[in-house]
Amino acid sequence: MSFLVSALAASLAVLLPLGMVAGQDVTIQDSFRAAGDPPAPQAVTFDTKAVPVGSRVTVTERVGEDTHVELRLEGMGAHRTFGAHVHQKPCGAKPNDSGPHYQHAHDPKQPSTNPAYANPRNEVWLDVRTDGHGDGGAGATQAWRFRPGQARSVVIHEHATHTGAGAAGTAGVRLACVNVPFA
Repeated sequence: MSFLVSALAASLAVLLPLGMVAGQDVTIQDSFRAAGDPPAPQAVTFDTKAVPVGSRVTVTERVGEDTHVELRLEGMGAHRTFGAHVHQKPCGAKPNDSGPHYQHAHDPKQPSTNPAYANPRNEVWLDVRTDGHGDGGAGATQAWRFRPGQARSVVIHEHATHTGAGAAGTAGVRLACVNVPFA
């Protein structure tokens, strides 16, 4: 019996990213810091009015038979809707450093605004409406998993995500970013 358990564990180790166990949650909690603050922050704000320094972010990924991502914001601009998406690259000192949205089926034309690719089934959209305290949250569940190393951050945008042709997936300027080691 122990041989069978060892063989199963070895098989899972080959299928999962290094250090990741099926069903293991990844949670990042941090306060936003200004872009360019050394050392490089986990959570960075590019617009301190909409995303004040010290406001908080929590991102949780749950991997099982599907992928569930939750975003929680605290102390942001009150009574606002922010677009939010998983992006391909880590946050940097500049808003565009995080690259394009992660897409399960990659649109060959970038930036992607084609609703066949830029949609909440092919990307992770986490639009958040904040309350009077600037707090809010959102979640998304996908029937697929991230490709290893290709989903690295969550970007907060200035308004809700558009869905129409030619603008699908767009949500205005990038206000803030948080690095997340997605599985």
